[in-house]
Parts: sequence; C-alpha cells; structure tokens
Amino acid sequence: MTRSVYLASPEGNTGKSTIALGLLDMFTARVQRVGVFRPVVAAEGSDRVLELLLRHDGVDLDYEDCVGVTYEQVHADADAALDTILTKARALAEQCQVLVVVGSDYTDVAGPTELAFNARVAANLGAPVVLVLGAQGRTPAQVRQVSEVAIGELSARHARVAGIVANRCDPDELDAFRSGLEADVPVWTFPEVPLLSAPSVRDLMTALDGEMVAGEESLLDREAEHMLVGAMGINHMLDRLQEGSFVITPADRGDAVVALLAAHTAGDFPTLAGLALNGGFDLDPQIDRLVRSLGKRLPILRTDLGTFTAAKVVAGTRGLLSSGSQRKVELARSAFEAHVDADAVLAALDVEASDVVTPLMFEHMLYERARASRRHIVLPEGTDDRVLRAASTVLSRGVADLTILGVEQDVRQRAVELGLDLTEARVIDPVTSDLLEQLAQEYARLREHKGMTVERAREIVIDVSYFGTLMVHLGLADGMVSGAQHTTAHTIRPSFETIKTAPGVSIVSSCFFMCLADEVLVYADCAVNPDPDAEQLADIAISSARSAVQFGVEPRIAMLSYSTGESGSGADVEKVRAATELVRQRAPELVVEGPIQYDAAVDPGVAASKMPGSPVAGQATVLIFPDLNTGNNTYKAVQRTSGAVAVGPVLQGLNKPVNDLSRGATVKDIITTVAITAIQAQDAAASAGKDA
Repeated sequence: MTRSVYLASPEGNTGKSTIALGLLDMFTARVQRVGVFRPVVAAEGSDRVLELLLRHDGVDLDYEDCVGVTYEQVHADADAALDTILTKARALAEQCQVLVVVGSDYTDVAGPTELAFNARVAANLGAPVVLVLGAQGRTPAQVRQVSEVAIGELSARHARVAGIVANRCDPDELDAFRSGLEADVPVWTFPEVPLLSAPSVRDLMTALDGEMVAGEESLLDREAEHMLVGAMGINHMLDRLQEGSFVITPADRGDAVVALLAAHTAGDFPTLAGLALNGGFDLDPQIDRLVRSLGKRLPILRTDLGTFTAAKVVAGTRGLLSSGSQRKVELARSAFEAHVDADAVLAALDVEASDVVTPLMFEHMLYERARASRRHIVLPEGTDDRVLRAASTVLSRGVADLTILGVEQDVRQRAVELGLDLTEARVIDPVTSDLLEQLAQEYARLREHKGMTVERAREIVIDVSYFGTLMVHLGLADGMVSGAQHTTAHTIRPSFETIKTAPGVSIVSSCFFMCLADEVLVYADCAVNPDPDAEQLADIAISSARSAVQFGVEPRIAMLSYSTGESGSGADVEKVRAATELVRQRAPELVVEGPIQYDAAVDPGVAASKMPGSPVAGQATVLIFPDLNTGNNTYKAVQRTSGAVAVGPVLQGLNKPVNDLSRGATVKDIITTVAITAIQAQDAAASAGKDA
C-alpha cells in the first residue's frame, strides 16, 4: 500500500521545497520507490520546485506524470480539477511506495480558499498533512495564531494534520517557536538561512533582462548575497564590498569597473558574485580590454536599465531553492537532517522501512555511519572542481572533517567562485607547509634501506599523493581519497612504500560494491591485481568477505571461473579450485564455493541445475574474479545492462585506509568514497583499541 504525505501552507514563501527535499532524502534511504506530485502548477513554463525534486537521484518519473492541473483549471471548475488531480495522483501512487505531494504556492498571495482546496485534495487522497508555516518576521505567538487558523481550515475539510513545521524561524528562538505551537502532533522548527532566499547571478540576469558579456557561464549559479550600487567614489565603494556582493555600476564608469575587478582578483578583498553594467552603454575599448584580462571568470552582465530601476529589480528578486545552486541544496539538506528526527516522521506518517537495499539506501547508510564518528580525510586534488564540490557536500552534511591539498588562496577563491562553502576545511600547500620537514624526515627513515636521503625526500613528499599518504601514515589524517586527476599507480604507490599491508594480509586488492535494484554485491578484484595466483586469490576473497561484513553485506563467496564444480579442467580452473580450498583452510567460518560460473553464482534457476543444494550458488554476495581483465569487463557489463551503481573501487588490505577514484569519478563518487574511507578509519580505530 502506498503511503502519501501532503505538504501544505496557508501562504507563500514558507519553504515547502526545503521540507520536500528533506523528506525525499529520508524516504529514499528507507524505501525502494519514492514519487513526488504537484497537484496545482502555473500554466506558463515548468514548475521549478517539481523540477528540483525530479532531479533527486531517488526519483525516476516523468514530469507530465507528476503534474495535476493548472491554477486556471482550478479557477474555472474546482470540482473537475479535483477529479483530475485525484486520478493522476492515484495512477502515480501505483508506481511508488511513498508519494510526497507538494501543495500549491499561492503565487506569493495568502488566501484561505487556496488552503481549503489543498485540504480537499489531501482528504480525498487520504494523505496526512505536514503543515509548513513561515516564521520569518513573526513572534512565536503570531505563528501559533496562524497555525490554529490553518489547522481549523484543514480539519473543516476533513484533512488530518500529522505534523507541523515552523520554517524560517529566528535561529535564537527555535525552542520558543517549538514550545509555542503546543500541538498534539510532532512539531519541527527550522532556522532562517538567508542564503536559501538569495538569488543567483543567473536569476538576476533574467530579472534585469540582461546578457553576459564576460566571465564563466557556470559561475552564474553563485548566489548574490549582497547588493551594492557602485555609483559612489571608488574608495567608498571598496569599503562597502562584502563577500558575494553583486555590484551594479554604469557601464561608462570605467574607473569603477576596473577597480572592482582588481579588488575581486586581489585576494585581500571580498570576492564578487557578479557585476552588472547598466545604462545600455558599451565599455570604452581600452576598458573592455582590461575587463577581459582581469575578469576572465567573474560573470559580467550588461543591462539597458538605469541605475535606480536596476537596483529596484535586484532588490526585489528572490532566489529559489530550485535555482540549481549546489550550496543551497546542501544547506537545505543539512538543515533538515539537523532539525528533524527521521524515526519520528516515519512513525507519524506510518511508513515502514523496506527489506530491500537500493543504491540510495546503501549510500545513505554510508553517510549515516560516517557521521556517527567523524573522521579526518585528506583530499590531495584541490585543483579539481569535482573534488571541491564533493568537499562542500561532505562538510555541510557532516560526513567527515577534511584537509584539502593545494595553494590555499587558489583553492578558496575557486570554491567561492563556484558558490561552495569550504570554510571548515583545512587547506595545506605541500610546498610551503610546516609539515614538510616532518614528512620528509619520516619518508627518509622508511626508505633508508633504498638509499633515500632527507634532501631527496623533501623533493618527493611535495607531491600531493606522497604528502597525503604520509599524513595518514603519521596519524595526521585518518584516511585519504585520491585519483580523480591521478592514475591508480600514482595514488597507491606511496601507500605500498609507507603504510604497508594490514597484519595477516599479503596483498592489497580492490573491490566494488555493485548496487543493484534491490541488493548490494561485492566484486573483487577489478582494479589492482592483473593475474593473482591461488594464494593471492584466496587472500583477495578473505579481504573481500571482511569488506562485505564491514558494510552490512552477508558474505557468501563465489570463486568464479569458466567451469562449475568438477565439470572443467585446465590451469585457470585449478588455480580457482586451489584458492577455494585455501579460503576454507584459512577462514573456515566463511561460506565459499568454487570454481563456479557467474550465472550459477547469481541466478537461482541456473544454480538449481548446475549446483543444487549449494549455500552459495544462486545467492552469492561476494564474487571473486580469477583475473583483472575478467573482473573489469564483468563489472562494466553489469553496470551497462542492469543499471547497477558501482561504488568504488575500494582498496582493501592496507594498514590504514587510502582509496582510489577513477579519473571519470563524479562528485557523488567522491562523496561516497570519502564516506567509505571514514568508515574504514572508524573500524581501524576500533580494532586498534581492542588490540591495545
């Protein structure tokens, strides 16, 4: 049976999209199929809130299926509109386990009739209502008064209120707002986060009917946190600059334009979000030449509006969470996680967790475990935008503490340009770091038997992979994630020289967590060892079983080959057969089968005919490939044909966690690998404590 939840407000600008996004995160971590529905949308253009929610990784639905009717249809015939909404919502619900319904937006005008219509929709869908109230500029008593009126209206239309959200509260009065509502249902309070309502430079360009004449297009999504009219003297203008300022200045004020661009690039002044040249003038050719030299990345807009009109437009433009800003989405998600008890929400809405494990459930499990005991991870590739974006998310969601390697001014300026918040990250330049001598001395000591000197070590350890690995080796960081820019060899060679393998492990190997539609499998080795012998293959199997247990997968090991059981022969089959026996001898507690073909390992039907009665055949969870070529090709083929999400590669067997990324890694890949590395570090610390 599909469970639905209806988000309703008695007025506009309450921040329902923030709550909807948080609910989607929460539900996709616990159930397999989650949908989203907008009963009423504007007739013109697409609905930005719905577009934001449909971009969520846990939602796989078409836009048209998720829309009910337009405002015009409601005004023309409310009963017919209601019938259409119910028909479409129920059809959508058949595809989902949980449906999040986001009520209408009032087009910024409060109206009791609109709330009544939302109540009728919720009541007819049988969806409990989460009432979202705007607290900005209100006292707790005023918010309570609004809630009483809204609850009365909802109840009169037979809608059941299951929870109340007071959003955009004064951060210092969250408890007062919570206690002031005094409801019989759960109450959650969220602080006002000014950035969530700040417009992006792209929003302002649209509002000004302007065009970009210089700069980097991707930086249009940075938020304009402050506005400044640059019509005063340059000295006073520079005094008033703040981080993230959007400055409006006449295009014929060449002196102001050059001064602003110089300040933006200087490093000692706040960086700008954008610059609007108003008045419809063209820049003087020489000034234009300077602008294109100094402002290569800063978005510079041109508008025909005068100064007063342009300032009025900018001041009246409100940003939306749906504008595409990564930082806004991170803030919204972290606020929800910080202020909402997920178990209480699930209980209030009567949603049961699913037995299956989807890719998103697996990822959420990783994030929750990583947050439980935050570890310090070093990211050596601070010049890569993907790494910076991932770092911003890791920090905002509390997954780990971070050190980023790179020139601090360059790293931080690029992060600000991208609209990212890396204030909590430590940034270290290996070349100038106070740690350089300590790391060089340690590396020289470790490699003394190879003739290494301190002088030569100083040259080597400024390499970011060596610098980061040595930080992990010396306990200055708990783990390292690299490889977005560098090769696997460049990432892991320093580990072989310094960190070494864990006790009882003779070989470093890799595994992928293959997240299928309803389960997680472990594939190994798919990235490191080209052709392991029987001893090494057994080691890989045992390490992979430990990795499976570490991340919640019950290990049933299939030692793969082109033959099943006793049906085949040859050197490759004998290698797998010998490795299987070694696993049984070294780890008798593990369930292992081999040699076995891939189809017999994962397909119950094939297993019933090829290897009946096996505790592994047809239900293997840890698949060990006989060589790198077979493993690499198989995991890619499974990804391509089944849509599986491959998490990894994850290095196993090292004494401390270092993990390698593929050079095609996405931002999400990096975030997930940081979480995995943090969990490995947690377990390593716990194991060290037990040993001590």
